[in-house]
Amino acid sequence: MAALAARRQASCPVLRGWGPAVCVLLGSVMVVLLPLVGVEEPCCAMLKGFALLRCQIWGIAQRPTVHSTSLAVPFTALDLLPLRAKPSRETELEAKAALQQALEMKKQGKREKAHKLLVHALSMNPDFVDALTELGTILEEEKDVVQADHLYTKALAISPCNEKALISRDRTLPLVEEIDQRHFGIIDGKVRRLMSIPKGNSALRRVMEETYYHHIYHTVAIEGNTLTLSEIRHIIETRYAVPGKSLQEQNEAIGVDVAMKYINTTLLSRAGHMAVSDILEIHRRVLGYADPVEAGRLRTHQVFVGHHIPPHPQDVERLMEELVQWLNSEEALQLHPVEFAALAHYKLVYLHPFVDGNGRTSRLLMNLVLMQASYPPITIRKEQRAEYYATLDTANEGDVRPFIRFIAKCTEITLDTLLIATSEHSVGLPEATHHACPNCRHTISIQN
Repeated sequence: MAALAARRQASCPVLRGWGPAVCVLLGSVMVVLLPLVGVEEPCCAMLKGFALLRCQIWGIAQRPTVHSTSLAVPFTALDLLPLRAKPSRETELEAKAALQQALEMKKQGKREKAHKLLVHALSMNPDFVDALTELGTILEEEKDVVQADHLYTKALAISPCNEKALISRDRTLPLVEEIDQRHFGIIDGKVRRLMSIPKGNSALRRVMEETYYHHIYHTVAIEGNTLTLSEIRHIIETRYAVPGKSLQEQNEAIGVDVAMKYINTTLLSRAGHMAVSDILEIHRRVLGYADPVEAGRLRTHQVFVGHHIPPHPQDVERLMEELVQWLNSEEALQLHPVEFAALAHYKLVYLHPFVDGNGRTSRLLMNLVLMQASYPPITIRKEQRAEYYATLDTANEGDVRPFIRFIAKCTEITLDTLLIATSEHSVGLPEATHHACPNCRHTISIQN
């Protein structure tokens, strides 16, 4: 998909000159072919493809682009993609009826009922473009510009030339980018406040030590590890096993500890570009105690992660090289550190290059990027697991911005926790069983 987009962009200068003549010629051919019996549907599909091509040539090139990943499922793996079940005829009719009722309710000023009817229509048919754009319009009028823009983007991913979605998204995109940049500015201000605290501050040293154990606890707990925070601290500090808990779980905690120490003592102090071998070395430590055979090795067979099917194993090595090239590129280095870190996380977890330990390695890579930019390492808490995976799924569907906002929120929560813990009235870190920083300001709400 990314390769196809690149080819379209590369061919645009030529097509802009020859495009009209080509479209006239193809249109004439289609007029001749359409009446033929038995080929109506294929011809309609071809015409739809030509319309999409025309939109890509003259429409998309003039519009602002959304943040996206350059890594996508290669052509060699397209045959593995699962086909989403198409709604039945009855379901489609029910969705259309709900849309019509919603429009009527909206005319009567009954916006809440219209909202519920549109949600029902999308539950019947999640790819109903008209319902997506109408719901986006209602949300935009209710000042929820971020979510409205997401719905317009989703509609365009399904129907790239939908006129209403294009016009609406052109209107909301600059507003959303301004909101995101404002949030990054708030985060930068908090980083400066944290950096102004002397490094020898005893409260800062204490809270950073606590944060270290919290990160290990949450990063393994997200993936189902049942060790408690106190048990993990005991294992890391003493290297003695905890009775009643599996060795597998304890080795997972030790692996993350060793990988974090490797990043702190080796990668952070070393100048130079990131290499594939650096990511492999992180993974070798993450998985080394739990699965020494697969630790530090790229997978050699196809894996399946929920609804997401990662690239074919024969493409993984090449795509890892592309990922590292992007990590070292000027394009990536000019991004805001939070955005850079979030995209690095997403790109690696999208590739899913290892049999196991992809999430832990991706979160460590994200923190490496943040620490290289003088940001503190952040923790995605286990209580945020549902939102974490939901935004990753949304990114796989074509809009990575909700995931970037989620990482920005986690960054702000971490900064608030550190600043509160080092203030005059220190309260320490929240307990592992409670929600993270419930009173912290969440600048951008994430709705799924």
